[in-house]
Amino acid sequence: MAALRRVSRSKRDRSRRAVREAVAQAGGLEATAAPPSKRSQDPFTGELRRREVLPLLVLHLIAQGPSYGNQLMERIAGMTAGVLSVNPNTMYPLLRQLESRGLIAGEWEHPERRTRRYYSLTDEGRAEYERLVEEVRPFLDSVKTSIDEIVREVYGA
Repeated sequence: MAALRRVSRSKRDRSRRAVREAVAQAGGLEATAAPPSKRSQDPFTGELRRREVLPLLVLHLIAQGPSYGNQLMERIAGMTAGVLSVNPNTMYPLLRQLESRGLIAGEWEHPERRTRRYYSLTDEGRAEYERLVEEVRPFLDSVKTSIDEIVREVYGA
């Protein structure tokens, strides 16, 4: 059983590497690790955020109904089969930024205890979401094309 898990993990790791390389190829991103710094950032996640893919995903999910940070992280990981795993150090600053820009509105589930903060889309957020849907599509199409090419190259037609 442990051997099977190792094989599955190995395949998953190869798939994730292939996707990261495809994103690098599509967007001109270096596929290597970020230069050493105090704060090392995953180049894959950084490029997706820079290209506004993460804000698009967050606004998309919140448009479907009020959501909170952990729920958003789980839904993004689920929709990408774990290829894109957003950590709290990325998600919560993004949510605060979107809220400060007036794109989402947050309310505590229990204000007296500050448990979960649910975010809803504002009218400005809906307009920004529609703008991002148009703007981000070419980048996502180029990532898909690159991934398809990797699959064709490695696994054949």
